[in-house]
Amino acid sequence: MHLSDNLAPASTPAIAEWVRLAPKAVLHDHLDGGLRPATIIELARECGYAGLPTEDPAALGTWFRDAADSGSLERYLETFAHTCAVMQTREALFRVAAECAEDLAADGVVYAEVRYAPEQHLEAGLTLDEVVAAVNEGFREGERRAGGRITVGTLLTGMRHTDRSLEIAELTVAHRDHGVAGFDIAGGEIGNPPARHLPAFQHLKRHNCHFTIHAGEAVGAESIHEAVQVCGAERIGHGVRITDDIAEDGTLGHLAAYVRDNRIALEVCPTSNLQTGAAKDYASHPIDLLRRAGFRVTLNTDNRLVSGTTMSREFQHMVDAFEYGPEVFEEFTVAALEAAFLPLPERRQLIDEVVRPAYAALAASR
Repeated sequence: MHLSDNLAPASTPAIAEWVRLAPKAVLHDHLDGGLRPATIIELARECGYAGLPTEDPAALGTWFRDAADSGSLERYLETFAHTCAVMQTREALFRVAAECAEDLAADGVVYAEVRYAPEQHLEAGLTLDEVVAAVNEGFREGERRAGGRITVGTLLTGMRHTDRSLEIAELTVAHRDHGVAGFDIAGGEIGNPPARHLPAFQHLKRHNCHFTIHAGEAVGAESIHEAVQVCGAERIGHGVRITDDIAEDGTLGHLAAYVRDNRIALEVCPTSNLQTGAAKDYASHPIDLLRRAGFRVTLNTDNRLVSGTTMSREFQHMVDAFEYGPEVFEEFTVAALEAAFLPLPERRQLIDEVVRPAYAALAASR
């Protein structure tokens, strides 16, 4: 069976109306993994990039999904060469960020943290500060176009395989009062342990700055242990391999118990996990086990273009696999906002004035 037989985004059952209406929060969404196919084509023409496999928007969207549909994190990451290639100017970054905010808001997302690696957008001469400014300005424009229905913060990402993580951590601190919510480490896990970037995490801690770490996706529980206990991660990107520390009878090992009991949020991305081989199919995805065991589980898109997904689609996959209703998605959404790199009063306001009333109305209407 080909992996896409499990994913089948093109033939996914219709998304229920209540799923579309439900307010959502996403903590794990990559800017360079969520472009509109038509925008990629237009930007490629403008900058002279000739490497796209097709200039038909529908076919390009299918190509991205199929190219990532390999069961390998490393192969999955190769698809980003095309999107990064067209995101090298201020105008392109502004446009992509604005459209990202619009698309998320149209899908019912009320709060989003969108991550990207500034070092990947310097080929046309922009400085790191100019990259961050362009993206932040784009998000503010996208929020405006969405009528204020969404708030977007950015996470600046250091790449595991380069030596610029401390520089990006310093950039995060410098811009944290101007739209940057925190820091992240991403890229291929194998051979690139998070502790390699310990100076970056120490700098962030000294300056009381938030950070999350990709861990427990391609590498097992030892990656999560290092991210949490050595580096001090507040959240874990993906983290599904924490199940390596859970026995068949449900007994939690010391690491799993620590992550659960200390409310370290897991940024779970089901469709992406199927593509990279971290899970076999939706029905056996560990998200349900983790939720029932009491972990702080959040539901996320990872890369909307590459995975052919949206938050509503991720919700619907969970409805189909586990028969979840609005009360479970309220739980996921509140968990995401409680773990958000956002001031406490703003988190409380979103939960109490936006999320809970909307879910109460949905429950009353069903």
